[in-house]
This record gives sequence, structure tokens and C-alpha cells, in this order.
Amino acid sequence: MAASDEVPVFVKPKREILSPRDLSKWEKSQAYSDYLGFVLTLNDAVKGKSMGGDYKVSEASTKLVTLLDTMESWIDEIPPTDQPQRFGNKAYRTWFEKLEQNADSLIKNLLPEKFMGASTELAAYLLDGFGNKTRIDYGTGHEACFAAFVCCLFKLRVLDQGDCVAIVFKVFHKYLELMRKLQMQYRMEPAGSQGVWGLDDFQFLPFIWGSSQLIGHPDLMPSHFPEIRAAEQNHLDYMFFDCIKFIHKMKSGPFAEHSNVLWGISSVAAWEKVNSGLIKMYKVEVLSKFPVIQHFVFGTLMSIEEADKFKKPL
Repeated sequence: MAASDEVPVFVKPKREILSPRDLSKWEKSQAYSDYLGFVLTLNDAVKGKSMGGDYKVSEASTKLVTLLDTMESWIDEIPPTDQPQRFGNKAYRTWFEKLEQNADSLIKNLLPEKFMGASTELAAYLLDGFGNKTRIDYGTGHEACFAAFVCCLFKLRVLDQGDCVAIVFKVFHKYLELMRKLQMQYRMEPAGSQGVWGLDDFQFLPFIWGSSQLIGHPDLMPSHFPEIRAAEQNHLDYMFFDCIKFIHKMKSGPFAEHSNVLWGISSVAAWEKVNSGLIKMYKVEVLSKFPVIQHFVFGTLMSIEEADKFKKPL
């Protein structure tokens, strides 16, 4: 896209998955192909790598982290309100309104002049990436929207192949920190009755990429991750253990009871199988679930048009 001299026309994204019957249209779409390819590309990029290692951090990656830092600073400016209900603090809506007011300028700071018009599409994914203003909840659909936002920046060539490791270790790590702060400050509820379908209450992608990091590790096995001590010792280097540490912080009692699906995964013999199993689970329990995907929107960057591999030859 960015290699062409022609300036593309961008549109306001809209919903296309209006009933469960539309899921097949989504699964055959260019957007699905691009999004899943993005997730798998990042998965391959961090395979066997520690967050403490050396990797390229571009100006564009740094700008993304700065964007998230700015959003995090608003949390300190907007304290929770005193209200009777325990969950869903209404001050979150004030925070979200600030995001709505500033989204366009935040996004345009990332874009070259040629693609300023893309902010219309990018804003839809950025705004949906941090929860729902009305329900004050957050789940895997919101996480997917933020991932789609970053995927679109790759499609615009704001980011390139050399940014992949930094996107996981810097940008998504910062995104996780911001979401955890939002969840704790405003007592956000998991989106849907099962949260993230049993992994933890909110996230899925860091478990996929985190398990890829651990492939081939000489000492750390899947059986180690439920232990608090293992999480404390390894959370700075490995995203999977960072997620487990946060679960221990938020939940008490036997790990097998409060995180049953993860407990089952800990019995898998090798990280390769954990990783491939989580990718399959993500496709089925997130990307193919109507309650999650019905809110996803489509434009020119994330297109509902049928992917080339599904098109019949003339």
C-alpha cells in the first residue's frame, strides 16, 4: 500500500458480522487472513527470545509506547468515584471520553502525511481496544481490536518486519500494563460470563506469544508456571510468567481452582505443544465466537472482502 504513489481512500469502518451466519464471511475475509497472519508472524518473531535480550526498537515503536504512556497518565488524573457498586467504576467513562477526544491527534502523530486520512479507520480499532464505555468491561474482543490497530500500522508500513519483536516486548507489554492499571483502578468486569474463555479474566494473546518465547528453554517447563516462585523469578524475561504473576496478584486459593484451564495446560509436556494448542484454541474460542467478533468493524485496512485464497478462478 505505502509503496504506491496513489493516496488511498479510507472509510469509516462498520460492522459486518450481524448474525452467527456471518462468521463464515469473516473467516474467509482478507481481514481474518491479515489478522491471523499478524498474530502468527509475531509468534514466530519472539520464539525462544527473552524480553531481556537485544532487539531493534524503531522510532515508530517508541511513538506507540509514548501513546500508551500518555493514556496511562490520564488514569492518575481521573481517580475512581465514590459509588455503592463494587465493580464498574463510572470514572472509567471520563477516562474513555478523554481517549475519544484525543484519539485523532494521538494517531496522526504516528502517521506520515500521505496516510493522515487513515486515522478514520485506525481510531475505530484504538477506541475499541480498551474496553466498553457503557458496560465498563473488557475482554478478548477488545484485545483483538488493539492488535488490529497495530496490524493496520504494518499494512501502512509505519511498522515493518524489523519491528516485530519490539511490538511484542515493548508495545504489547506496555499495553498489558495499561490494561491492568485500568482494570484495577476502575474495577472493570470481564467481557462475557467466561471472561477470556478460561485462560484468565481478560487476555489471550500474551499467553500465545509468551509460550513461544519459552520454546526450547533448557530449564523452564510448562509444569513450572503455576508456581508463585517461578512467576516471581521469570516475569521480567517471559511474558507468560508475567501473566501468571498478575493472576496470583489478583486471585487467591489453589491455582487449579481459580485458573482451571491454565492448570490443565501446565500438564502439557513441551512449550511447542502449549503454543500450537493455544493458537488452535484462540481460533476456536475467540476468532470464531460470534459474541466476540460481532463488534469487530471493517474498512479498507481490515477488509471484509473475501481473501484471494478463497476466490474461485474465473
